[in-house]
Amino acid sequence: MDQDKRRNRAAAPLSERRALPTEQPPSPPAEPDAAALARLRAVFLEGRGADRDYWETEADLAAYDATFAQRIGWKWDHVLGELEHRGWRLPPGPVLDWGCGSGVAARAVLDWFGTGGVNGLYYWDRSPLARRFAVARARHKYPGLTVLEGWPPEPGLALVSHVLTELRPADLEALLAGLARAMAVIWVEPGTYEVSRALIRVREGLRGVFHLVAPCPHAEVCGLLAPGLETHWCHHFAAPPPGVFGDPFWGRFARDLGVDLRSLPVSYLVLDRRPPAPLPPGTVRVLGRPRVYKAHALALACSAAGVAEGELHRREHPALFRRWAAGDCPGWQVWEQQAGRILRATPLSAATPPTAPATPT
Repeated sequence: MDQDKRRNRAAAPLSERRALPTEQPPSPPAEPDAAALARLRAVFLEGRGADRDYWETEADLAAYDATFAQRIGWKWDHVLGELEHRGWRLPPGPVLDWGCGSGVAARAVLDWFGTGGVNGLYYWDRSPLARRFAVARARHKYPGLTVLEGWPPEPGLALVSHVLTELRPADLEALLAGLARAMAVIWVEPGTYEVSRALIRVREGLRGVFHLVAPCPHAEVCGLLAPGLETHWCHHFAAPPPGVFGDPFWGRFARDLGVDLRSLPVSYLVLDRRPPAPLPPGTVRVLGRPRVYKAHALALACSAAGVAEGELHRREHPALFRRWAAGDCPGWQVWEQQAGRILRATPLSAATPPTAPATPT
């Protein structure tokens, strides 16, 4: 599947987006169940996901898969696109989608990187209903691929998505112990302050087991743990497919559920036993969005030297300043700086060709 098709898969007609499983699927309604979506949204916003399993029927999962899961899929597209630019590739072995819900995370990964080298897809969720739905959906979409419920003994790639608000400390500890058996981990979460800070703690707990691939440009202690940076968090912004904004289905969804289609903040973490491709000197990872003023812009960025603001002056870089002001500020960049003043800024993809990570011996 080419990149344009991957990025625009969510703008397809509703029937194509849902592609309900072939194993005794229910008759799909013309539109997802609005009451079910409202109930699920209330659970997510109020942080009540840890209390109990909130999937009541397969129709709940079908409605979720056509809407909220698609938005999560756009976040995964953002992360996977960055990994592809970095030269990252799927490790060999089975893929585990942990806390799978309707299974969108694994489907996003396989759509980006294909199924070559994947010798099994496993779904795990506390909800048997969700596991069955995700398995059936994947078997329909990837005929010939072995798709099962449960944990593989040694995952090649473990995927975790939007679970931190639902895990109690003991559950998180057990999850981290299980993830330590994987070759690589991709973990995607909402880009809120609390969740980002929790993901930083996960990073620190697994830093000695894996190499840090993204969004970190270094392998040291997270720079946001330094004194004075307590109010900041590691988050970025994904972009919905352009066709979404002219799609009547998404217009009704946004209006009825009170969802801002433009707002897709995301925090994520990519870990791998294989060392990542080396980064050129001066590589930074911009956090959030730049703050743009009349004559200059400030961008908070993480680098091997820590987390600090870079200052871009309009008079010195008028074209670049206009792009930043319009929201075009690449997350990965190479900066030349002097005393915090940006002398030159180049997107990482233009500064160095990507190299695939080596497989450990």
